[in-house]
Amino acid sequence: MNIKSKKLVESLLFSASNPISINEVVQATELSRRTVRKALDELITDYQTNTKTSMAVVKAGTKYVMQLKDEFTEPSVMITQPEIDDAVLRTLALIAFHQPVKQSNLRRMAGDKIYEHVDQLNEMHLIHTKKHRNTEMITLTKLFPEYFGLDMTKPEEIRSFLAEKVIEQTKQSNRSDETTETTIMVDESETRN
Repeated sequence: MNIKSKKLVESLLFSASNPISINEVVQATELSRRTVRKALDELITDYQTNTKTSMAVVKAGTKYVMQLKDEFTEPSVMITQPEIDDAVLRTLALIAFHQPVKQSNLRRMAGDKIYEHVDQLNEMHLIHTKKHRNTEMITLTKLFPEYFGLDMTKPEEIRSFLAEKVIEQTKQSNRSDETTETTIMVDESETRN
């Protein structure tokens, strides 16, 4: 494989706003599937072994994405707002743990707010709903692993990932609340003096 083909595939990964499939790369570049696959494999290895970059090329489900290496993700999260708020993420975790799950059962677990959460997750194409008698049956979509940059499709792996993600976000929210409380307490003591 020539360097130009590899650089072409790399440029597509860099400019793509979402994970891309081998077919999408083939269509955009007119390279053969074999050349694209080989370029992707080499790029994954190149980025893994290059200690001078914070980027990585990873397989996410059946697609590929250029993203930050794990050790650089947390500092970057500090300046970016998560697209899914904590409550919606907890609903997504419940769906992942219990899928397929009836929406009526979800409501019993988490209250009426889940209707709004289900609508939001459905719009994001992270879940699929199907009419089931008087309720909806909910499952995760294939976009779920791609959205989170995961190379996993097994429900138990996804459950484990989401459990960790919810715990992480809860800890960050608690730290943020503690900082706010401390600031309020300091402000109140300064006001009294």
